[in-house]
Amino acid sequence: MSYNCRFCSTPLKTVVADLGSTPWSNSFLEPTEEAIARERAFPLKAMVCSECLLVQTTETVPADEIFTDGYAYLSSFSSSWLDHARRYTDAMTERFRLDGTSQVVEIASNDGYLLQYFVAKDIPVLGIEPAANAAKIAEARNVPTEVAFFGRKTATDLVARGIRADLTAANNVLAHVPDIADFVAGFAILLKPDGVATFEFPHLLRLIEGVQFDTIYHEHYSYLSLAAVERIFAASGLKVFDVEELPTHGGSLRVFAQPETGTRSTTENLEAIRASEEAAGLTQMGTYAKFDTRIAAVCQGFREFLAGAKSEGKTVAAYGAAAKGNTFLNVCGVKPGEIAFAVDRNDLKQGKLLPGTHIPVHAPSHLKVAKPDYLVILPWNLTDEIVADNAAIRAWGGRFVVAIPLVRII
Repeated sequence: MSYNCRFCSTPLKTVVADLGSTPWSNSFLEPTEEAIARERAFPLKAMVCSECLLVQTTETVPADEIFTDGYAYLSSFSSSWLDHARRYTDAMTERFRLDGTSQVVEIASNDGYLLQYFVAKDIPVLGIEPAANAAKIAEARNVPTEVAFFGRKTATDLVARGIRADLTAANNVLAHVPDIADFVAGFAILLKPDGVATFEFPHLLRLIEGVQFDTIYHEHYSYLSLAAVERIFAASGLKVFDVEELPTHGGSLRVFAQPETGTRSTTENLEAIRASEEAAGLTQMGTYAKFDTRIAAVCQGFREFLAGAKSEGKTVAAYGAAAKGNTFLNVCGVKPGEIAFAVDRNDLKQGKLLPGTHIPVHAPSHLKVAKPDYLVILPWNLTDEIVADNAAIRAWGGRFVVAIPLVRII
């Protein structure tokens, strides 16, 4: 089957990762035979465009089937992510001199995890969030939120109502939109002439370097380099003037953009990241073509760990019913008996089964009951936080395991 780039329509020829068929990574199941029988799997393959350098999945699962009223990801369950949001609020308020006359709009505002900190500073905010359940939680935090998908139409409607943004925030959403051109164009419409748009997203460079194939899943339509983002933004009426490297999600970028008529000068940081991507070969198709073989090696290493634990009579559990973890487990072909259970702080996931593997999900308190020998940390980007919060497992000799990019026992 042939595919064209969803941004520039160039025929796609280079496969980055072919992960077979997997269920949606956040489609948790009720623990019934009927629910398991109804479960569907979809092809999960990423390719790179030789023209605009956008890495993208080849199948487009409709976004309105994923980001529904029952969408299970809520940002506020991660204390480290809340700290990140608080620091962002302080930094942006100071850098761009935001006050009670400013307007901050966050796209994909989830449960109000970020905007609540602007509200505390008496800075007017508005959240745009497609998942109604998350929006309802945000409203309870005094974060005004509209249930909608963002793009040209939503931006135009907001402007018609007199809403223009001094600052827009879009954290870990740029990869989630199937029509990335329409999405980005909305910011050019919504921003004031001297406004700033910030975008955070996992850096493709770190994905390649760290074999982070588990961050590839159906909700993520795109995998982004600075080079690709600059091309997309330029075509959509925005220009990048600064970029920061962040430790979040295994290594992310925070890109600062302004309307094409904006007057802010570009920074040395921007030039440095451009150079680092060039040096890492992100403009060369050969860099992407060899990625698949590295995935196979990671999975082999994890399966050997599971086989060794079984032969020793050890119990393995997992921490974090994260989307990346579900991709990882399914691509590695893990069966329910190989990992006894998973735990997660999100009560929307507790009592459910992980998609594909059908591993049961419990509250973290179940660890003290079951006392597993090994606890595999699936959201490896939160390893320090999870180890600190669950240090009690050492009381019975329990040990932590991280499997990306290599199996590591802590």
